[in-house]
Amino acid sequence: MDSTKPLLRWASGIMVVLGAGHLTLLALIAWDDITGWASRGLWAAVPLALTGGAAPTVGSLQNEVTFWAGPGSFSVPLILLGCLIWRLAGRGVPVPAWAGWGLAAWCAVGGILLVPSPYVAGVVAGLLVVVAARKGARHGVHV
Repeated sequence: MDSTKPLLRWASGIMVVLGAGHLTLLALIAWDDITGWASRGLWAAVPLALTGGAAPTVGSLQNEVTFWAGPGSFSVPLILLGCLIWRLAGRGVPVPAWAGWGLAAWCAVGGILLVPSPYVAGVVAGLLVVVAARKGARHGVHV
């Protein structure tokens, strides 16, 4: 059995749970804003129009925050990365250490800027990818 598979599976599980949890929490908190997108028409749900010097309204700011905290956030790519790593681990394909270092660094900065937050779990996921890559390198599997 590949000794890196459990590490990568744990890392990918953490990523998927973080991303999906973030989107789920947003849906619970901002359901009215999200359903408002459908009623206004999805094409222009979050307009990027300049206000021409006028101050934005509270409603438009809330709409933008909901977008950038949800589908515009890193949640969707985090879920996709987690699914990709799960698939690669299942096939025995090594995941490069730089991917883990990048994830760990991004989550560390996010965790420093937003305390308390679950970013620390992302750091753990990134470090698990690094450990798996190093373990694989010791066993002759290079990326």
